[in-house]
Amino acid sequence: MSENPLIKLNSFGQSVWQDFVGRGLLAPGGRMQQLIERDGLTGVTSNPAIFEKAINGSKDYNDDIRRLAEEGKRVEVIYETLTVEDVARCADLLRGVYDKTDGRDGFASLEVSPHLANDTAATVAEAKRLWRKLKHPNVLIKVPATSAGVPAIRQIISEGINVNVTLLFGLNRYEQVADAYIAGLEQRVAADQRVDHMASVASFFLSRIDTLLDPRLATIAADGGPNAALAKKLQGRIAIASAMQAYQIYKSLFSSERWNRLAARGAKTQRLLWASTSTKNKAYSDIMYVEPLIGPDTINTMTPATIDAYRDHGRPAARLEEGVAEAVAELKHLAELGIDLAAATQELENDGIRKFIEPYDKLMATLRTKIAACKA
Repeated sequence: MSENPLIKLNSFGQSVWQDFVGRGLLAPGGRMQQLIERDGLTGVTSNPAIFEKAINGSKDYNDDIRRLAEEGKRVEVIYETLTVEDVARCADLLRGVYDKTDGRDGFASLEVSPHLANDTAATVAEAKRLWRKLKHPNVLIKVPATSAGVPAIRQIISEGINVNVTLLFGLNRYEQVADAYIAGLEQRVAADQRVDHMASVASFFLSRIDTLLDPRLATIAADGGPNAALAKKLQGRIAIASAMQAYQIYKSLFSSERWNRLAARGAKTQRLLWASTSTKNKAYSDIMYVEPLIGPDTINTMTPATIDAYRDHGRPAARLEEGVAEAVAELKHLAELGIDLAAATQELENDGIRKFIEPYDKLMATLRTKIAACKA
């Protein structure tokens, strides 16, 4: 029997996480346990859209919703109770991985409310509160990489809380995020606090970049002229090129003298996590955001469908640093075509917040309906 491609990814230094959680997966011997044992799964990510799908798409939560409603709990408390319990269960299932890897892997993530994306102080306060409720060392609190989120990340790290930086699209923002992580650790060292137990990942979103830019490139290609061929060639390439460049930034930042002083105290690098890796364009390969981005100290968080696809026909190889010069050129060519990547990624950041707020609000409305039905 050939080796499982998902497990083989680990031999190239890449961890496989699942971008989904739901109560039906978490039973003893259930799908989550099978993924850990069969496919080498080492982490789980969640977000408001995932929980909306999990809670509204099944009856698994109904008894708990009814019980909490009868206890008079507010809708926000019910949401938090359900999500904290699911993430805690994931963390329990992954605790063996966490211990085996000395705290490098084996994490489950829970996000602060998307409504706080532009409020630094409120984000810090909620991150601290969720961290205290979860009481698991192998949990990451997700904080969006907004302009308000960056200083929150530094503060949260300085207080000893693990962070998963989410909604990260742009290279400049990535540098700010990595600097915030390093600065937070430096604050801890200055206060003579431990840093060897800290963990963080920077979740770089991929497919949404191509989803936004491909139509613009297609328009340039359809117009003909001297840029048509180049615009066509760049379709489906900008997300991967951005990720490759982000990895080069990662290598530079986490090999600097500044970083080495922290590493001497046992600090672990903030790994890049490839997120939004399910293919949105059916003309593209269903594993196109996995195959080119395999490399050391990285994570790919995949939807269940992408996990199944990669298990079926993935061909693992260390490709993340193949064609780096070409990737740099592709980003340069994008600017030559009049497309401002920084402006595009800011647009994606703004839209990403909205895409988390909408399912969060939808779920709150559903919970209110269920609570009212329980009281009727």
